[in-house]
Amino acid sequence: MNLTKFKDAEHIVRLAVACAVVLVLFLLVRAHFIPKSFGQYGHYRGDALAELSSKPVVFAGHQTCEQCHSEVLDVKKAGKHAGVNCEACHGPLAKHADDPGSVVPQLPDTKVLCVRCHEENIAKPKAFPQVVGAQHSGGEACKTCHQPHSPMLIPGEKKS
Repeated sequence: MNLTKFKDAEHIVRLAVACAVVLVLFLLVRAHFIPKSFGQYGHYRGDALAELSSKPVVFAGHQTCEQCHSEVLDVKKAGKHAGVNCEACHGPLAKHADDPGSVVPQLPDTKVLCVRCHEENIAKPKAFPQVVGAQHSGGEACKTCHQPHSPMLIPGEKKS
């Protein structure tokens, strides 16, 4: 079949060449920007494992905290925050766990910290405790009325 029979055959050939050039350029740019190890372990960059394992450990894990702070664990187990790991609120504590005498972690400001999870938001489940921070506390820190490790307890009160 002769392509000259088609009125716009020249345009079709130009379009095909333009598409081929764009495809080749895309593949060259992709080869330049996508790391060689991408896809080695599924949709991940294989070299990321070595990079991450070379970084220092900053989190101690809640089991480490619980070894020394058993009194907090007892209060926490009985409360609503039983499933919340220590470092979710207190931040990374590996340095404190390695040298507890000289590395003292800073206590979080409950006025700022608690509303990160408990500020009212329609996207949260209805059963999840939510407040409008400014109205609920009147500007006071949450620990004024709540014990952070077991928020249903009044500060200084022990669960019987």
